[in-house]
Amino acid sequence: MIESQSIPTTVFDVQRIREDFPLLSRTVHGKPLVYFDNANTSQKPASVIEAVNTHYREHNANVARAVHQLGEEATAAYEGARDKLARFINAPSRNELILTSGTTQSINLVAYSYALPRLQPGDAILTTVMEHHANIVPWQLVAARSGATVKAAPINERGELIVEKYIEMLTPEVKLACVTHVSNVLGTVNPVREIARECKKRDIALLVDGSQAVPHRPVDVQALGCDFYALTGHKMLAPTGTGALWARREHLEAMPPFFGGGEMIREVRFSGTTFAAPPHKFEAGTPNIAGFVGLSAAIDYYQSVGFDAIHAWEQQLLSYATERLREISGLRLFGEAKEKEPVISFLLDDAQATDMATLLDLQGVAVRSGHHCAHPLMQFYGVPATLRASLAFYNTREEIDAFIVALLKVRKLLM
Repeated sequence: MIESQSIPTTVFDVQRIREDFPLLSRTVHGKPLVYFDNANTSQKPASVIEAVNTHYREHNANVARAVHQLGEEATAAYEGARDKLARFINAPSRNELILTSGTTQSINLVAYSYALPRLQPGDAILTTVMEHHANIVPWQLVAARSGATVKAAPINERGELIVEKYIEMLTPEVKLACVTHVSNVLGTVNPVREIARECKKRDIALLVDGSQAVPHRPVDVQALGCDFYALTGHKMLAPTGTGALWARREHLEAMPPFFGGGEMIREVRFSGTTFAAPPHKFEAGTPNIAGFVGLSAAIDYYQSVGFDAIHAWEQQLLSYATERLREISGLRLFGEAKEKEPVISFLLDDAQATDMATLLDLQGVAVRSGHHCAHPLMQFYGVPATLRASLAFYNTREEIDAFIVALLKVRKLLM
């Protein structure tokens, strides 16, 4: 057994941080909760919960539709979240940031408003084998309507994108390239800057799925050099139903609206409608106002802790958890890239992933089981499903130890 002291530690008061997350103190089936399903959704600090509560108690009104005090307060808070998120990812302008319900809506917006009008029979969209379905299915839908095709760049057994093959596949018929910043199954960090440089040389727009990156590392869309960056709030301490699409101004100005309705218009006549300038051109209807108030508070929380500290602690947890899992005979790890975030997929002996996850839950351990919305990746590894333990900065080494004990206990029950 590897002792905790065998891996160097940095000063990080994780117990103090855990006090900020109410749900982490509960029990499940009479056992202390070990929450290792953070890639699915993160837990929320009290400051985020309180921000949403305060909005509904003191400021609840619709945005951009009323001049009364409550309406102005709600609008200021909502648009303030846009400003804060733009700074958080270093967007050149707040007007390049469209607030959405999450990465899925963001990618569909690009699929139908940017890609579909440009695609012709014989064109192609390039993605990768490791993508979430949200970065595959929208492209298939618009390809079917336009006569285009979807190509997927391969990965190696370590779960790393074969970058030279991706670049080789950036052929003239490719009109849009897509890649995940961090794999939701493997934790692999992809070399987005290098890919963006190669796409730019070929005048191919690049979309990046940043859902699993933003919770773990600072993101600078200008430095990355991509054209579109999609993110989800509920994986980064914020409420569900929040997210964003950052896109270059020239793309937003050329793209037609995706949804139609109120707020996204300048003037409506039956003879024709003129639309608002970006980003509001793409934000029809009443948004998730309270959710974005919570997202604003989540960004404040990240900044109060600091990504340097978060990254250092999470990498320690990843190293420790990986080493502890390697001690278990019959355990197969999926994804051992040189650079990865704290996501570990695995299988144990011939046990079914769902059976394992169900029994782990009875021990108080929450992990994800299934295909993780990544069927092509499961097919690549020749398995129907995996177990996934995904960590966050509020997790501890003691929880990893408890997870290993629970895993060994479950193994005995299934053998």
